[in-house]
Amino acid sequence: TVDPLSLAPLVRQAVLGVDSSEPVFEIQTGKQLVGRSIARQRFSAALLGLFSALALALAVAGIYGVTAFVVSGRTREIAVRIAVGAQPHEIQRLILRQEMSAVAIGVATGIGGSLIATNLFSSLLYKVAPTDPATYGGVSLLFVTAALLACYVPARRAVRVDPVVALRQE
Repeated sequence: TVDPLSLAPLVRQAVLGVDSSEPVFEIQTGKQLVGRSIARQRFSAALLGLFSALALALAVAGIYGVTAFVVSGRTREIAVRIAVGAQPHEIQRLILRQEMSAVAIGVATGIGGSLIATNLFSSLLYKVAPTDPATYGGVSLLFVTAALLACYVPARRAVRVDPVVALRQE
């Protein structure tokens, strides 16, 4: 229950009592010693995590932007579909299906590229195989979910198009 470093003077005194020529300096706990020994790996992992989060945010922003642009370009088509009786959920499903097929191609390409690049990052892994299926599945699921949310907003906006207003604008 005592702070281990508070015992440092007693340890130093005991060592000097046994052999006064033995130098005693930089007394550390085991936790501090391990922390310093893995600091570089911890920094690399934090940096990799930060860049991964940034890449995900950029990908989601890009997917959102492209989807919004595509949907705004198809406003007339969507208005005609709504005017002839298409249900809002059908329009939403159409947009999501088209955009998510592009996301599926991107995920498959990304998995293929990462399988090729596993040798670059294998030294950073601890107790995980470079081709761990759970990691690939988890990251793919995370990206597909984020992409689905990025596509959902423009698809939802497309459903709210008033056909009369949209057709008059053109």
